[in-house]
Amino acid sequence: MPQPTLPAHLPATLPRERLLALLQRAPKAELHIHIEGSLEPELIFALAQRNGVQLAFPSVEALRAAYAFTDLQSFLDIYYAGASVLLHEADFFYMAWAYFQRARADHVVHAELFFDPQTHTERGVDIGVVINGLHRACVRAQAELGISASLILCFLRHLDEDSAIATLDAAMPYRDQFIGVGLDSSERGHPPEKFARVFAQARAAGLHLVAHAGEEGPPAYIESALDVLQVERIDHGVRCTESPALVQRLAASRMPLTVCPLSNVKLCVFKTMADHNLPALLDAGLCAMVNSDDPAYFGGYLNANFTATFEALPQLGLAQAWALLANGFEAAFATPAQKAAWRTQLEVAFAAA
Repeated sequence: MPQPTLPAHLPATLPRERLLALLQRAPKAELHIHIEGSLEPELIFALAQRNGVQLAFPSVEALRAAYAFTDLQSFLDIYYAGASVLLHEADFFYMAWAYFQRARADHVVHAELFFDPQTHTERGVDIGVVINGLHRACVRAQAELGISASLILCFLRHLDEDSAIATLDAAMPYRDQFIGVGLDSSERGHPPEKFARVFAQARAAGLHLVAHAGEEGPPAYIESALDVLQVERIDHGVRCTESPALVQRLAASRMPLTVCPLSNVKLCVFKTMADHNLPALLDAGLCAMVNSDDPAYFGGYLNANFTATFEALPQLGLAQAWALLANGFEAAFATPAQKAAWRTQLEVAFAAA
């Protein structure tokens, strides 16, 4: 399938101000959001007080001031500390519900939430507590906010594969509450093939497969995620441009890349937003889209990512806005009827611009 192009009946260009306004109100899919990464400092402190958890930071302001990351690991250290306040099913529900309310304000109509059960089970929290709380928020988001929502269970790649297999086994009684598995956490030194067996097990169970690759890891990690894990989407994937052959492969297969611009800058994958390679990804015909990753830590939710990206990269115009938004719907784990309905909503938004 080629890169989606603007329908002929829609305007070909817009003044910059109107384009930015259109991006704010257009319907969107979010396919790369770590729900624990949406945990705002205010909620962290509220849950810590309620659950009797002692934090290393004296105040909300001190915690937020610590969000000066030099790489992925420096972020993960604070990320896992923040997640320590999540103990009860209600905690997971309120965390996800807070995200959905922000997502609705950004006109997200479909969200696939990553969650990290090992972050919690290693602290003695039952996996059912995690999944039930998050799933309850997904059900409420559909009923009250009109957001189609589902869960993707992620394995922590800095742990061993036996732990991942045990996690998947423990999650299977809740199989009807999540749609796929993913791979996240520290990428360097933890290639995708380390998790070949657990992904094969998930594939046999009929689960969707995605994996982080090519953020801090090399293009070879993207290749092994495709060849060994047989994933359906690559999360991040921005380092693919270091391998022209890989770029051609990704373009030919329309393999989705769930790009997270603010995250890439915050974690020093790119020095500034103006250095981001998103325009090159689109020019190469790749199925790239914009996502927020860990928005509480990286400076903004989905609309903030779109605004920052288009303000810093003037070569992105109306055609690229259409492609990014349409690619998000194309890559979603959803029915053809759902995708057709979202595309119609997208056309309506562009026509009204």
